[in-house]
Amino acid sequence: MEHGIVNDWNDMELVWGYLYGKGQLQTDKEEHPVLLTEAPLNPTKNREKMAEIFFETFNVPALFVSMQAVLSLYSTGKLHTEEQLASFWIAATALLTQSRFSKVLQCRTALCVSTLLLRKEGFDFHKSSEFELVRQIKEKLCYLSTNPLRDENTEIEKIQYTLPDGSRIDLGQCRFRAAECLFRPDLIGEEAEGVHECLVYSIQKSDLELRKVLYQNIVLSGGSTLFQGFGDRLLNETKKLAPKDVKIRISAPQERRHSTWIGGSILASLDTFRKMWVSKKEYEDEGAKVINRKTF
Repeated sequence: MEHGIVNDWNDMELVWGYLYGKGQLQTDKEEHPVLLTEAPLNPTKNREKMAEIFFETFNVPALFVSMQAVLSLYSTGKLHTEEQLASFWIAATALLTQSRFSKVLQCRTALCVSTLLLRKEGFDFHKSSEFELVRQIKEKLCYLSTNPLRDENTEIEKIQYTLPDGSRIDLGQCRFRAAECLFRPDLIGEEAEGVHECLVYSIQKSDLELRKVLYQNIVLSGGSTLFQGFGDRLLNETKKLAPKDVKIRISAPQERRHSTWIGGSILASLDTFRKMWVSKKEYEDEGAKVINRKTF
């Protein structure tokens, strides 16, 4: 997978098959519907391929595919009904199709930058297990500076971090540089907008009557929002660009690294969710394209 988009379906099918294997989910795949999440801008052909695999290979009774951002809102209690979900999808579609999204805003960017900066300070990580360690360092120790120019030009007190093997590393300026690239992509040579600029640009491209609602319902989700000071920095930077009379409210759920999973569990437990599934019969009657008609 790359940025949440599947690019090797054989490997992906093996992973799903393993989950259904002995000693894993311990459930009969033919008796339980499946809810899958998808990344922003996931191609429709990928969604159709998901439907093909789950209905034809795993023979599931029903399937639903949801955008990760929608599920994050469910985890906060901001969506309660099918009508609200449909309204959100219309707004989100407008934002996704009109916004100048950049790869620099992918959460993996902060992870990659963290890895590169650690290498500059003499620490090298290559294995997938080591990348998980870098993720933990990123989320626990990195932060958004309130004055990045000052921190860049002054000696930052180093913090010692103990690795699983007992060895220790000292972390200095990389602690704020890794996070800073989300607001200043030029620091890593990217000609792109910062996360705050993309946010305001997207909202301003939405319908006029939706803008105030969107500004008051900004929800942080994902591991890279766990940077210390991320919410405050985003609020301050957004205020500089947004209309002066608009009220901005940012929600930062405590469990936001897992908000997509939490939201999915909430959505799947609703009685109204049954009307949203794509059933095996619908798939057999209409083909894989039916998944696009019922996806939010």
